[in-house]
Amino acid sequence: MEEQEQGLRKAERLCSRKLIDMLFGAGGSHAMTAFPLKVVYRLVDTEPSGVSSLADARGKTSAEAKVQVMVSVPKKHFKRAVKRNRVKRQVREAYRKHKYAVIDKVGETAGKQLLVAFIWLSDELADSVTVEKRVLNLLERIGERI
Repeated sequence: MEEQEQGLRKAERLCSRKLIDMLFGAGGSHAMTAFPLKVVYRLVDTEPSGVSSLADARGKTSAEAKVQVMVSVPKKHFKRAVKRNRVKRQVREAYRKHKYAVIDKVGETAGKQLLVAFIWLSDELADSVTVEKRVLNLLERIGERI
């Protein structure tokens, strides 16, 4: 059995303004909720004519990773940055542990990349076990729909 990478590399993080605008912009994105999380996702092309294959300053393409993820915790829910950072850390860790539930599904489709955004909906902090269950639930549901 081969060992799968468990880290969350820079290439797996959704940082590109163009890709974020594509995810949240005009149609084509899908959303689902497992309280206290909402996930917005979109499957995009990575062909040379696609926007996601634009080279960045280092000469690499942003399409290195099959799945790119971002986590958003609105200031409206937690005024203190310490709490927002804690929630983001919990969601990133849960995604890191269970990312292959969706990466394997996207790997089967050639020339495609999945953009995913996790958005926190609650005004309350949650324990890590609950966050992990919700993230896994959402990832499995995304895997079924692609």
